[in-house]
Amino acid sequence: MASVEGNARYWLIGGAVVLVVVLALVKGDIDERDAFLCKAVHENDMDMETCPAHNSNTSWLLVIAFGVAFVLLAIAAYPVFVPKDKPKKDLKLSKEEKVVVDLLQESGSLYQSDLVKQTEYSKVKLTRILDKLEHNGVVERKRRGMTNIVVLK
Repeated sequence: MASVEGNARYWLIGGAVVLVVVLALVKGDIDERDAFLCKAVHENDMDMETCPAHNSNTSWLLVIAFGVAFVLLAIAAYPVFVPKDKPKKDLKLSKEEKVVVDLLQESGSLYQSDLVKQTEYSKVKLTRILDKLEHNGVVERKRRGMTNIVVLK
């Protein structure tokens, strides 16, 4: 089942595509109207400066509308075409790393100093274990004052 974000993205893509189609139809209609007005002005030997088609801001408004539609389409489609991070292969955790991960699974998150107390590892050893786990995308350390909170990713 698709996520809410995924559904919203597809609705946004669909809306942008519909907007582009509607704008293309409106532009075609405006081009026909402008051609008719220019032809009428030319047949009546009037000055082209008085032609309403040449004094209109409609073309600029259409350019802006097309630009907005394409920006929306690009924003919505970007995650579809850009690959997500590759999932990590099953990591082989050392005995010490498993102890840390198990403690984090039980509590959800722990201060780094509490991990030192519970594991009875030295600060240096625990820091090295957390460095490796963080590098492999297993945990994340968030700075809180003078210490870190360690959470599972």
